[in-house]
Amino acid sequence: MSKHTLEVTKDSYEGIAREHPKLVIDCWANWCGPCRQMAPIFDKVAEENSAKAAFGKMDCDSNPELVKRFKVLAIPTLLFIKDGEVVESIVGLVPKEEIEAVLKKAL
Repeated sequence: MSKHTLEVTKDSYEGIAREHPKLVIDCWANWCGPCRQMAPIFDKVAEENSAKAAFGKMDCDSNPELVKRFKVLAIPTLLFIKDGEVVESIVGLVPKEEIEAVLKKAL
């Protein structure tokens, strides 16, 4: 986890969402190859866009309650959350430019 990302867990999510009305969460798992490939891309987007939104990482294996709540069916999934509501999502490994385009449109 980089210095620009928050750890999102079932215990921390509500507080993070209250503090950061614009939030992007990377849903991942340690065993997921595409998730490991997405990590440096997500970290770079978080670093370059930290003034626009907060960025968090959620380990799906450790947070099944949030996986169910957000209806995450495949990983990696990026959730774009505005005022506590998921307004957009991206499923799968995507380039930095695609994440930034959705970030600009959704939040």
